[in-house]
Amino acid sequence: MKKIFTLLFIALLGNFSVQAQQRILPKGFAPGEAALIPAYNELNAQRGPTGISTPPSSPVRTMAEWEEVQAIVITWSGFNSILADIVRYARLECEVIIVCSNETAVKNYLGNAGVDWSSNVSFIEDEYDSIWVRDYGPNTVYTNDVDSLLLVDWIYNRPRYDDDKVSDVVGNFMGVPVYSTDDGAVGNDLVHTGGNFMADGLGQAFSSELVLEENGPFNQFGSSNHSNAEVDEIMNAFMGIQSYPKMTVLPYDGIHHIDMHMKLLDEETLIVGQYPTNVADGPQIEANIQYVLDNYTTNAGNQHKVIRIPMPPDFNGAYPNTNGDYRTYTNALFVNKTILIPVYQEQYDSTALRIWREAMPGYNVQGINCNSIIPYGGAIHCITKEVGVSNPLWIAHSRVRSALPDEMIPITATIKHKEGIEQAKLFYAVGAPENFTEVAMTYDGGTARWTGMIPGQAGSAKVYYYIYGKANDGKEQLRPMPAPEAYFDIQIDPYIVSTTDVAAVESRIGEVFPNPAGAMTCIPVVADRRVQARIVLKDLYGRQLTTIFTGQLEKGESKHFIDVQTLPAGTYLINLETDRDVAVKKLTVK
Repeated sequence: MKKIFTLLFIALLGNFSVQAQQRILPKGFAPGEAALIPAYNELNAQRGPTGISTPPSSPVRTMAEWEEVQAIVITWSGFNSILADIVRYARLECEVIIVCSNETAVKNYLGNAGVDWSSNVSFIEDEYDSIWVRDYGPNTVYTNDVDSLLLVDWIYNRPRYDDDKVSDVVGNFMGVPVYSTDDGAVGNDLVHTGGNFMADGLGQAFSSELVLEENGPFNQFGSSNHSNAEVDEIMNAFMGIQSYPKMTVLPYDGIHHIDMHMKLLDEETLIVGQYPTNVADGPQIEANIQYVLDNYTTNAGNQHKVIRIPMPPDFNGAYPNTNGDYRTYTNALFVNKTILIPVYQEQYDSTALRIWREAMPGYNVQGINCNSIIPYGGAIHCITKEVGVSNPLWIAHSRVRSALPDEMIPITATIKHKEGIEQAKLFYAVGAPENFTEVAMTYDGGTARWTGMIPGQAGSAKVYYYIYGKANDGKEQLRPMPAPEAYFDIQIDPYIVSTTDVAAVESRIGEVFPNPAGAMTCIPVVADRRVQARIVLKDLYGRQLTTIFTGQLEKGESKHFIDVQTLPAGTYLINLETDRDVAVKKLTVK
């Protein structure tokens, strides 16, 4: 049957055969590929479950991507320069497992590219179909939060038999059990893809409604007709997901994977792609994020913080709604202390990289050129898959962002290890992230919660902090992981009051960057309260040229963008207009 399936696959792809031989299959369906699904389903039925098809017997927790990883998995499939750069940076942080058809050829390519493969790089020669290992590769879960490492494999939503078994190949190579949602006989069959899934490490996850479409009535993959509640039950049983918002699919992204426009940075922060007003998927992205903010809270009961980052046009200035490439800066990868970001053109990349580095201070943020792969529907996150460490020291923390003057600031974290925690410490500094002071954290004795206190600070000071944990077996961990170079920060805010509109101060425009500007420009705005506002660009005569934003600003900082490359060189005025005041900032266009 495998031989028949392979011959049918080649015949139906026809004019795609050259790319297929080079293993360059798109992230979505290749021409004629959808017709292979019945044969694929039959082949899977004959093969039967390849992993453990019943859920783990102990409660499980899905790892968040910023947690410690022991390995990154890639499949060597046609975009060699991008893969080589991933290996270049990732091998300095963890093992890189390369699934390939010719180990010697890959080693030669890496060597010629100046990438050392002699340490922290392993090779598995095996069959696979495509580069998109994020979608079909193994998902890391832990029993009882931190005890045993397990891998979970979903049914892949493409008729790519060899891709669908890569999770088992990796599990066998690493000696880690693989649990599989591919047995409909027990009602646990589930079709899903890694690009359409992100988790906070605390039981909340996000997806688009694609996961409901591909498991609902009339689905193509031979899986059971699962309701939303049944999908939630399976995800809870295999992944420990307890809160699972699913957002409306976007009209222009083609594959409906959320990693193309959003990403969790920590337990409470989302970085979200932003298009110009009413362009491409912009309106639906905004509606989806508002749906999340209105209906779901973080594990700590807070509203998610949203950081905006531009979705840039392609080389021709086109966006997806005018057949432009779906360029994205959110399709990024955490590899312990390093974050790998897709980049395209310097005029857009400089703004995006600065936003990432400001959001994740202390991390080694590296850009990798993804112009060759983005037309196929994905970037760095789509072609990598992380495997968590087998001995995690887990530090989960909902960061404190603001505090009142002169009041003690409690910093609380869940700190767990299977051998128990010997000690935990809090380090803080005032005014600058240096010369940190150490404070012992105390254990509450029951829920693995540890608390340290930062003394009250005067005025409008900035406080920086990080957390340290040590397990009884001697393992140590920091949160954020690259601390003390990385840290969380707290703004001492004299205007925090019980009602939002009392003792208000002016909303203001932060440091515009880059300035002077030549293309994509970021306009940070700080609002002291929720307020209706407009941000407009004017010339020096006060004539309005364009509206950058109109609507409701949430309290705190938000980022807004304007592409100025079509403007004549000169000086312009950015106006922030609210019901109380107008703030003005100069912008120089070069």
